[in-house]
Amino acid sequence: MKKIEAIIKPFKLEDVKDALSSVEITGMTVHEVKGYGRQQGHSELYRGAEYVVDFLPKIKLDIVVADEVVDKVIATITDAAKTGKIGDGKIFVSNVERVIRIRTGEENEDAI
Repeated sequence: MKKIEAIIKPFKLEDVKDALSSVEITGMTVHEVKGYGRQQGHSELYRGAEYVVDFLPKIKLDIVVADEVVDKVIATITDAAKTGKIGDGKIFVSNVERVIRIRTGEENEDAI
């Protein structure tokens, strides 16, 4: 099993969610986060004063999937989240050793 963490632009969340549903990924955790990478933030004007916005709003998705569908999920997220502009985000993949569904006690892929 793998955990896929995707950092995407907030306005792309619905597109990504719909795309993942179409490939039968039905569960995910969504976090509102802030951060920056190559974008390095930007300057804004507020009541005549300029200030720097260092951390930009992003959405972080956590999805745990079976090894066989990892590449399909990555391609789906990439296609749905891509705008072609800086700040589209990143995808991280890591191993998951064990999953337990609290309600039933099911484990691993049965618990996803």
